[in-house]
Amino acid sequence: MSTLGRGNLFARALEGVTLALDSVRANKSRAALTILGIAIGVMVVIAMASMITGIQQSVGDVVNRAGPNTFVVMRYFRDGIQISDGSDEMSPWRRRPRLSRHEADLIRALPGVGDVNVRERDVSRVVYGSMDLATVTIEGMDASWMRVQGGDLLDGRNFSSIEAASGSFVTVVNDKTVEALMPGVDPIGKVIKIFGLPFTIVGLYRDPSGVFGDDSSPKIVIPHGTLAKAGNGERGWLNIAVFPREDVAQSDVMDQVTVALRIDRGQRPGEESSFDLVSGDRFLESFNQMTAGFFLVMLVLSSVGLMVGGVGVVAIMMISVTERTREIGVRKALGATRGEILFQFLVESATLTVLGGLCGMALGALIAAGINTFTPIPASIPLWSVAAAIGASAITGICFGLYPANKAARLDPVEALRYE
Repeated sequence: MSTLGRGNLFARALEGVTLALDSVRANKSRAALTILGIAIGVMVVIAMASMITGIQQSVGDVVNRAGPNTFVVMRYFRDGIQISDGSDEMSPWRRRPRLSRHEADLIRALPGVGDVNVRERDVSRVVYGSMDLATVTIEGMDASWMRVQGGDLLDGRNFSSIEAASGSFVTVVNDKTVEALMPGVDPIGKVIKIFGLPFTIVGLYRDPSGVFGDDSSPKIVIPHGTLAKAGNGERGWLNIAVFPREDVAQSDVMDQVTVALRIDRGQRPGEESSFDLVSGDRFLESFNQMTAGFFLVMLVLSSVGLMVGGVGVVAIMMISVTERTREIGVRKALGATRGEILFQFLVESATLTVLGGLCGMALGALIAAGINTFTPIPASIPLWSVAAAIGASAITGICFGLYPANKAARLDPVEALRYE
């Protein structure tokens, strides 16, 4: 294309944009309907994409904290979205035996395993002097728990392997526990009652931030052996995090664990394993399967908004064609081609929808900022959602503007000049 041709194309596009903005000012109500519909569709895309991206980032942080080779042995792993009505048939985990401390010790002794950490939860009333918290999450873990959990040790120390093995009544509490139970008090060395028994606080920590960090609630960590003998709840969801040795591949260690547990449980060849091994990759894959449902909802909601905006485009562009019939006739009489008329009206319709898309992006960005500020989700707007929003807006304008633009391009110049 020649330089002149490119200049003419740019000039026609600029003219189309100017006419579209004039049309918005002249037909505020109809233009507002178009812009609102497109804006809602784009807003949904931006807001949901930013939220899903933030959650994916938090999931990635959870996996990275534990290490790329770490995997977890679980009684049952809910892969993707599963629905249970409470019956045995719809609750497959009930048919599986619970993992035990014995199995954790068995795994720890395998040649390819560097370390393991068990994790089991309970809830208890926690008392300090005249202050008490009705229900606090109590986590029983091994001394290596911060390697999996993450977070920062603010004061004191973690309980030792010896204390964990002997079931000592020591605890590490998070900062939210101190704020709620003993505000303004140095917690190190203080004695609190958990399960009605005295525990000495040896450390203070802060949970990692993020949607999965659960850094807003009181939480207490005690040795798992202590939880086993002092806890008062029915447990059974003990998980075992396995840290392979650095010189051994994760897949080899997973094979070792599978063989050891199957032999210990007396499972025959060909029989399905009564436990699950979950690597970081499998966890991320399962999460992506769940977010696919959210993307489907996002697509449906945004499509409704774009359809509403598209109908508005047809209406406002048909009115524009009618009002400018004589102008179209004059331009054709002066030599304008059908392609030039078609191009001008398509630019106008695309400008209307892109304007709505920009409004939707601004609204979506505000929602993302609100999510980031008032929730633990680190919402961030991905670049692909911006490109998709602008692209969808422009395509909507072109597709729905094609009929009125084609009608304008096909007008007979003689009839158009006679139009009053």
